[in-house]
Amino acid sequence: MNTVPFAIIGGIGSSEMVMLGIVALMLFGSKLPEVARNLGGTYRNLRRSVDDFKKEFEAADPVEPRYVPVAMKEDEESLQTDAPKFTPPPSS
Repeated sequence: MNTVPFAIIGGIGSSEMVMLGIVALMLFGSKLPEVARNLGGTYRNLRRSVDDFKKEFEAADPVEPRYVPVAMKEDEESLQTDAPKFTPPPSS
């Protein structure tokens, strides 16, 4: 069974959010703003670290630009294909 550990978070409705708020108030009480600030700071530091890691990784292994072919002329002579040209069958 393939389960994702916090997959239930995607299905939280308004009543569940209210219940989580009540539980948070009961647990943390007057320290709730401080706890929220600490969580926000931790999240911000995590994002900054991930972004720094991405930048270092991309700097160590730069991506080479892909080959972009020169635009072909519209006439059929410049169009080269490996497949034979399609000819419709004769009408009966």
